[in-house]
Amino acid sequence: MTSEGEVRATLKKQLWSIANILRGRMNADEYKVYILAFIFYKYLSEKFERYANQVLQHFGGKRPYVDLRGEEDILGTVKYLVKSALGFELEPYELFSYIVKKGKGEISGTDTFILEDVRAAFNKIEQSAMGGVAEHAYVGLFDDVDLNSTKLGKYPKDRNRIVVEVLNKLAEIDFHIDEAESDVLGNAYEYLIGEFASEAGKKGGEFYTPAQVSKLLAKLVTVNLQPDKDGKKRIHKAYDPTCGSGSLLLKLKQETEVVDFYGQELNPTTYNLARMNMLLHDIPPANFHIAQGDTLEDDQFPDLKADVIVANPPFSAKWRSDDNPLFKDDPRFALYGVLAPKSYADYAFVTHMLYHLQENGYMAVVLPHGTLFRGGREYKIRRYLIEKANVIDAII
Repeated sequence: MTSEGEVRATLKKQLWSIANILRGRMNADEYKVYILAFIFYKYLSEKFERYANQVLQHFGGKRPYVDLRGEEDILGTVKYLVKSALGFELEPYELFSYIVKKGKGEISGTDTFILEDVRAAFNKIEQSAMGGVAEHAYVGLFDDVDLNSTKLGKYPKDRNRIVVEVLNKLAEIDFHIDEAESDVLGNAYEYLIGEFASEAGKKGGEFYTPAQVSKLLAKLVTVNLQPDKDGKKRIHKAYDPTCGSGSLLLKLKQETEVVDFYGQELNPTTYNLARMNMLLHDIPPANFHIAQGDTLEDDQFPDLKADVIVANPPFSAKWRSDDNPLFKDDPRFALYGVLAPKSYADYAFVTHMLYHLQENGYMAVVLPHGTLFRGGREYKIRRYLIEKANVIDAII
């Protein structure tokens, strides 16, 4: 019997091999968008198809969902029930399994050109979620996937060939979505994000915190958690104001139960990665709240008070501290008498997080070395944190 560790290792190797198809055509920061989006599409499609087939079987259906093309009465009922559970829908001809067969020439009466089919499937996932409780989870997820990019190929037929090759490779891989308690795919997805971050070099730090660092932060904020009335240790609200791909938040889940995840991310591509990452780790849309925007300029969770906060903000980022008079009266920054300097936003992120922390909450943050000794405004904020607020337990 194959262990979960062996399954995970095999899956990582298989998924990483697919990246080789796009290597050389574009850099890691670009091809990660395609690879991760295709993986996510296969996952959502297989999840939808599996659920749809269970619904059909329950009502005595003789054929699988993919073979119900044209049977609108049955299709309407099945799509309604599955969408109620998953938050989105797909037509039989928009399923990953159908499009792969079409690309291979196995669907009679069709050609093997699938780029428009893939884009239509992406659009259906997003559009069908609009107006529903899962809208925040799906809308805009595939915005960055340009299937007409000349980096995929000079001509449409070349781009189609590449996409067919990638989807065929993915079709050979078992995502183990039938194993409800397994997080194999989510872990493999995070592994890929880490590998892409390594290839992207310094730029990779914008969307991924190394696993060892994430694990340390997760342990620091959970080691002293007090049990609830039922005797269980859990985090009710976890928050990362610069969440990247969500890896720091998800690492908390390995230490203890987390009820709700909150995150904000400036980069729209990385914001999409974070939402995909949540869904691939089987976090229900109702339990994660990932927003896109500048955390300091446009706080999307102004009333949030979190039990636990973890973050790896962009080191020494610039911000408009001296250009926005509203910051001086902003409750996130007003206590300290001065604003973090416009060339070093590190303490702006720190005080933002402290404002959003519950009175008895725990917070762990990664900062550049200069925050320990730089003078001027940072000295004043640092002194306040130590002498008046007394909120610093340890510096590692």
